[in-house]
Amino acid sequence: MQMKIVLLGAPGAGKGTQAENLTCMLSIPHISTGDIFRENIRNGTKLGLEAKSYMDKGLLVPDELTVNIVKERLKKDDCKNGFLLDGFPRTISQAESLDAVLDSIGTKLDAVINLDVTDDVIVKRMAGRRICQNCGKSYHVVNHPPKVEGICDDCGSKLILRDDDKEETVLKRLREYKEKTLPLIDYYEKKGILFHFDGAKGIMETTDEIIAKLKAAGVGI
Repeated sequence: MQMKIVLLGAPGAGKGTQAENLTCMLSIPHISTGDIFRENIRNGTKLGLEAKSYMDKGLLVPDELTVNIVKERLKKDDCKNGFLLDGFPRTISQAESLDAVLDSIGTKLDAVINLDVTDDVIVKRMAGRRICQNCGKSYHVVNHPPKVEGICDDCGSKLILRDDDKEETVLKRLREYKEKTLPLIDYYEKKGILFHFDGAKGIMETTDEIIAKLKAAGVGI
């Protein structure tokens, strides 16, 4: 089955967890812009070094550079049978650039999955979120706890509560999301490829609903 998917949702809506489940079940790569940046920086690529120059100053990486990095990632062999984009696009401008990139390599999106979760649920979720300070793997003290409390299953490093996950920061991020990213709902709705899901349900229940709905709609091959 070939599927080219964008995953949308507010910070804390569960995109990362659903991305892991979906890419495993659909056998397509999970493409996160954060991961791409880190990989390019780690490998010392020209694009990575350019991105690092902005990140080191606490600045957002410009759209043009982000789009170029995503474009290079989508050209890799493992994306030939599909991919799941998580964290990109974030704005209408980025969505239009993504359309142009996909057109240039002879493909297009099959579906955009939107996870709907209320603000109060998101704030509670984020308060329980923990991130490995070494490898970046995400956990939740209730929904997805590590095998050993406070320790990463993969690398054994300490888990931390990021400043980004504290309530005051979460509320600020939600305001920014509604201002910049929420308009993408209408953008993809008009293209007829947007699918809504209740992200407040159980993790596997949501995953199963997504797979069933995509198949019922004839998305992919």
